[in-house]
Amino acid sequence: MPPAKNNPREPLLKGEGLPNYKAIGANEVTDQIPILIDTLNDQFSFLEDKLKDQIDKNIRLDWQEIMTPLNNLNERLRWSWGLVSHLNGVCNSPELREAYSKKQPEVIRFNNRVGQSKVLHKALCQLREQNYRVLNTTQKRILKSELLSMKHRGVGLNEAKQKSFNTFSERLAELSTIFSNHLLDATQKWSMLLTDASEIEGLPERALDTLAEAAKRAGDRRENGGEPTANEGPWRLGLDIPSYIPFMTNATNRNLREKAYKAFVSRASEGTLNNQPLIKEILSLRYKQARLLGYKNWAELSLASKMADDVHAVEKLLEELRSAALPTARQELEKMQNCAKRCQGEESPKLAPWDINFWAERLRQESFDLNQEELRPWFPLQQVLDGLFNLCKRLFNITIEAADGEAPVWHKDVRFFNVKDNDDSILASFYLDPYCRPANKRSGAWMDECLVRQKTSKGEIIKPVAYLICNQTPPTGDKPSLMSFEEVETLFHEFGHGLQHMLTEVDYPQAAGINNVEWDAVELPSQFMENWCIDRSTLFNIARHWETGEPLSEKTFQKLLRSRNFNSGLATLRQVHFALTDIRLHSRWDPESGITPDEIRRQLSSTTTVIQPIPEDQFLCSFSHIFAGGYAAGYYSYKWAEVLSADAFAAFEEEGLQREENIKKIGGRFRKTILSLGGSRSPSEVFKSFRGRPPTTNALIRHSGLNVVNAEESH
Repeated sequence: MPPAKNNPREPLLKGEGLPNYKAIGANEVTDQIPILIDTLNDQFSFLEDKLKDQIDKNIRLDWQEIMTPLNNLNERLRWSWGLVSHLNGVCNSPELREAYSKKQPEVIRFNNRVGQSKVLHKALCQLREQNYRVLNTTQKRILKSELLSMKHRGVGLNEAKQKSFNTFSERLAELSTIFSNHLLDATQKWSMLLTDASEIEGLPERALDTLAEAAKRAGDRRENGGEPTANEGPWRLGLDIPSYIPFMTNATNRNLREKAYKAFVSRASEGTLNNQPLIKEILSLRYKQARLLGYKNWAELSLASKMADDVHAVEKLLEELRSAALPTARQELEKMQNCAKRCQGEESPKLAPWDINFWAERLRQESFDLNQEELRPWFPLQQVLDGLFNLCKRLFNITIEAADGEAPVWHKDVRFFNVKDNDDSILASFYLDPYCRPANKRSGAWMDECLVRQKTSKGEIIKPVAYLICNQTPPTGDKPSLMSFEEVETLFHEFGHGLQHMLTEVDYPQAAGINNVEWDAVELPSQFMENWCIDRSTLFNIARHWETGEPLSEKTFQKLLRSRNFNSGLATLRQVHFALTDIRLHSRWDPESGITPDEIRRQLSSTTTVIQPIPEDQFLCSFSHIFAGGYAAGYYSYKWAEVLSADAFAAFEEEGLQREENIKKIGGRFRKTILSLGGSRSPSEVFKSFRGRPPTTNALIRHSGLNVVNAEESH
């Protein structure tokens, strides 16, 4: 294969090692991605010619001749374009956004060329037929997945259908990017200046710090010309989560909560940032692509590569959870309404969507004497990290050490860590980008791959490196980042993904870490890690007051335990609503159905919500998981995997969470199976090797505090 063109002054063409983020901007994307694509096309042509010659001469093909060079091509593109995508998510700018959008079609075209290569497909089929017996289990699974992927990329289509398929692919990628940009822009666009004390009544000091900082960034000033302060204002409310959620949870001004709520749920649903026409086009193109490939709909195509057998299996699980959650959710809503009446009198208005967060917090305080906002001082970021790292030592016998300054970063707040085995050897590394930056960082939290584990042709092991991205409350003044308990859970969640990426022992990148793991099982390690947030040993290792060093009291810990399942019916029903909406949109909607996607969602809400969506609620316009992410016909995966994760955590509960020797033993088994095997085996096989049996829903229903009797009564 011809050598790759490379120039150290062209950082996007480096293709290996840790990237130099500061050297990469819009100009580098514009100039260097075309060079990369040209190089990859030349190398793939060389590979095709070689394979065709061997096929024509009936020469027996082996793994090294096909899969190794193919992987090298794919990894080279993943490294470079993955870097561009990463920066577009964490350092978004108009220039980078435009460069990304313009070069994305070239990347799509190359991927389609590889996925639709008749020569490559024939070679892979020949490899399967001739060498299947000599391939190891991991190689067989990779080969099976590669052939299915080629089918889904249109290798079996004739020329005319392939042309349509490719046009759809490019447009879908473009629409996904536009959808995400619209949501980011709409979130940034709306803000509300608060100047009167009545407008911020009820907000805790930390929230006021955040709103005052936002006002300062916006150039707002007090009447005397002074800079905004938490005590005197002015304060600027935005729709970013660290600003929005504390306001909706604590602000006593109901009219302002209503205004903020309506702005939040209507994001990207009007004007030049309207995602509604994009949603229809995305769904239409997915439907057409699925039909081209011989599937009834996109859901059927999506599930062909997942654990769930079919749409019926997905809806069966969701119905199990819905029927268990709905009666509980109704009771929870009634309790909040009664709480409002106790506080405001019998004339208290019927609860509206913008009241839920507020009265949920009041009821939590009333029921458990637990104020979530008052817990923040016990969860400064560094202590939470130390506790998380100690847990990983306890469970998986690894050590995590700060290595700031040893790797290039894209922002001053980004940190770098090394993960070491018990012999002090470095297993992996990761970046942590913890704080919200509404101006240029997309919302949410995620884990992504920087480097993937693989063994080189020289026998060297490339160690995995992960990106861990959160959007939690940043430090203000002399205060560190004081985390809500939900932010603690989010960090643990993303770190679970990171552990599966970093602790893999698979040397084939196509199946290392999270690669080749069925989508509806990939949330297992992340949700598993969340369970440890309320483990006694873990929590007391974390929770100390950031100023006094005072540990969290036993009384508060017991309150946290008792409140664990607070409003779990509503929380479960919310996820079921999202998941069912997703699977129905991708299995029952088509361009000729005569019903809008929003109408499908609203029809479902009659049995999956306890308060109907208001007219302004255009949630689908911000449902980036399925319209700008990888969860199309796969959002149910959160609940599917939660069954697995709850059952996995139950293995530790059954042995006793305070019995250290047993915990270490089971943790070692979890590492050697769930975290190490990655996509080298089927999730069912991997889970069974850990648990000794297939999973059941018992642990999830128990953890959620849902009554199984309720499920039977609601049918």
